[in-house]
Amino acid sequence: MSDGLPLPRRLLAIGALGCGSALVIIDGTIANVALPTIARDLGVASSAVVSIVTVYQVTLVMLLLPFSGIAERIGLKRTYQAGQIVFTLATLLCFFAESLPFLLIVRAMQAIGAAGVLSVSSALIRQTYPARQLGRGLGINAVVVTSAAAAAPTIGGLVLAVAPWPWVFACTIPPALISLVLGRWLPDPAPRLTRLDLPGAIMCAAMFGLIIGGAESFVHGDSPVVSAAVVAAGAVIGWFFVRRELGIAAPILPVDLLARPIIALSAIGNLTAFMASMTVLVSTPFRLAALGFTPAQIGTCIAPWPLTNMFVAPLSGVLSDRVPAGILGGIGMAVTLTALALLATLPADPGLLDVAWRMALCGSGFGLYLSPNARLVVGSAPPHRAAAAGGLISTLRLTGQTIGATLVAALLAGGVGTGAVPPLVAAGLALVAGLCSVARLRPSMRSPDIAEIREEVPTLRQPR
Repeated sequence: MSDGLPLPRRLLAIGALGCGSALVIIDGTIANVALPTIARDLGVASSAVVSIVTVYQVTLVMLLLPFSGIAERIGLKRTYQAGQIVFTLATLLCFFAESLPFLLIVRAMQAIGAAGVLSVSSALIRQTYPARQLGRGLGINAVVVTSAAAAAPTIGGLVLAVAPWPWVFACTIPPALISLVLGRWLPDPAPRLTRLDLPGAIMCAAMFGLIIGGAESFVHGDSPVVSAAVVAAGAVIGWFFVRRELGIAAPILPVDLLARPIIALSAIGNLTAFMASMTVLVSTPFRLAALGFTPAQIGTCIAPWPLTNMFVAPLSGVLSDRVPAGILGGIGMAVTLTALALLATLPADPGLLDVAWRMALCGSGFGLYLSPNARLVVGSAPPHRAAAAGGLISTLRLTGQTIGATLVAALLAGGVGTGAVPPLVAAGLALVAGLCSVARLRPSMRSPDIAEIREEVPTLRQPR
């Protein structure tokens, strides 16, 4: 197999991956600005309409790893294109929704399609770029994801200013069609002809769905006892699931990859870094509102984060092809810790500039950390497990963001979510991510080959 795709096919594949990643990220958050309008038009309570967002997030987290396992067996390109088709059809159905139940069903369908796309994006990036440019490719993808997430609220607001709320969903159809057309030039590595672990896929989805859904219901639900029972059920299924996966040659939950200390440390760092970033991004608007900032001023203060990230992420991706990820990640988290400490100690009466430059510093720190971290995980995995590594990265990102948002909701409910506590909590999480990054610099922290993995985890020696 050649080292990456030849030009100009590589550029067409990059365009397909960029459009695909952007549209599924945009659709995950673009509905936020339309929720009040949807609630009014459909005649439902505001608390009920929030499920339009949560059903998308939970379904996506539930299916990313199972779809990564499916992709390894049926093909990366086929999974990506099938996901795009399902996503586009579901988006078209959103346009015709006239009731909340129907809208929730098609939003779940959207998430199914998005899971097919995101589960293989990192693996396809690895196949698209030459190995020496993998960090650059992941950095560019990080810019696309960050830019899409930052642009989603603005796009949604502009659409609502000139059209009814169904057009908020319909506006993502053009990039979906473009991605589908360009997808014919995606790399198409041969799939592995092995049996799909269907029971494992079901247990994986149930574990994430119950734990994350139960955790969110703690904050948004009416019965803590029921919420605790749901989380406990997910934890029990997870215990049996992990034990079962240890005996699988190519597990849905990539315990074979997590058996490598360098990937395990990167996974922990990735999870805590996304928890920290979401804690700050969700809590800061509430804090600024309590200080008297208008919505427009709040948007202006937060905008430097994604804007800075857009420049730093590709730069750190290029550097990660030459500089160890442990060094880049350590520097990134040191910058982030400094920025979070400065956010926690804002002046009593801050101005726009006081907040904006601190947010820019946060964005640069996280941008310096995340791209090299993703490169290390994807690059350390064997080629036939690249989809599993990519699914792991996406799952950790979404799980970290969901936990971070839930953590902020809990802090707000406890009366400490509008002050210095959220950035201090985020600083603690960033410290964990930084320590994980620096620990990877130890000489013993290298990537063993599959034979060594099977020696370290004997139960992985024979496939079931």
